[in-house]
Amino acid sequence: MRVLVTGGAGYIGSHASLRLLQDGHDVISIDNVSRGHAQAEAVLAKIGGDRYSPYRCDLHETERLAEILTSHDIDVLMHFAAFAEVGESVDHPLRYHHNNIAGTVSVLRAIDQAGTSRVVFSSSRSTYGEPAEDQIPINEDTPQSPINPYGASKLQCERMLRDLAEAYRRADRPFSYAALRYFNVAGCDRQTRLGEDHRPESHLIPICLHTALGKREKMAIFGTDYPTPDGTCIRDYVHVEDLADAHVRVMGVLEPGDERRYNVGIGKGFSVRECIESSKRVTGVDFQVDEAERRPGDPPELYADVSKIKRELGWEASITDIDETVESAWKWFKSHPDGWPEG
Repeated sequence: MRVLVTGGAGYIGSHASLRLLQDGHDVISIDNVSRGHAQAEAVLAKIGGDRYSPYRCDLHETERLAEILTSHDIDVLMHFAAFAEVGESVDHPLRYHHNNIAGTVSVLRAIDQAGTSRVVFSSSRSTYGEPAEDQIPINEDTPQSPINPYGASKLQCERMLRDLAEAYRRADRPFSYAALRYFNVAGCDRQTRLGEDHRPESHLIPICLHTALGKREKMAIFGTDYPTPDGTCIRDYVHVEDLADAHVRVMGVLEPGDERRYNVGIGKGFSVRECIESSKRVTGVDFQVDEAERRPGDPPELYADVSKIKRELGWEASITDIDETVESAWKWFKSHPDGWPEG
């Protein structure tokens, strides 16, 4: 298939592109590298050769997007490009409405012009907000009530896809989409070709590894009095390679008229302390960890009910051991202590 990947130079988009290339697909990548990395594109170009075509393109360039979709006769669009920092979204909500929501409007207008009929959308468990305790594990029917602009932006994009699908159905036009609601994505390509490099970094496992590398003097646990076995928050960490596999799996089954929504996680959680202890085991570094007050908006426990995606697609995570996930990231961080080089 010919697959257009938005955000193809980013963490998840580049790993998905790698998997698509390994499976023999043609990848057409667009990214403005405001959050992605040209070095990731260079790695993919060496692997994909003439089956990999990167474009420096912004989501808001509707006409250019439509031209790229048409000229490559795209079969499937995978839409990863988005800002994804919860704290930033609270401080700069308009930035998230402009990039994530208006940017997706532009992408959907482009596919409407080009006639592309299949979309796999990168959504988030943040669309669920803070489910009640009796709604854990979270299934796809859990009410979506986001508590921050990031989660709200992803939910609005899901609604736009639903509305477009309904309009196409009334017009008797073929269209299908899947919205994959990720839980906490972690790890790196186990052959260390691609990695995770956010600036600034706000994700737990990379922060642990930066501290082990000496890039940070110390790190903190925010809240140690939660109603969990060790008092710290519990989250579901899905390996980025398994996440890429879920995209390929759902891409292969989309039929005209399909509207699919799946949680993507491992179906269990690890606590903040467990992730820190795993990082210390894997790295062999006993780095400093301070205890701090809780942060607002951190529920005690969030993990996925993944029975639907297993039942309908036969997908389940292959990497469920936290040490294996951390080790895959550590290999890349050790070989790229300063992240991707600039330029």
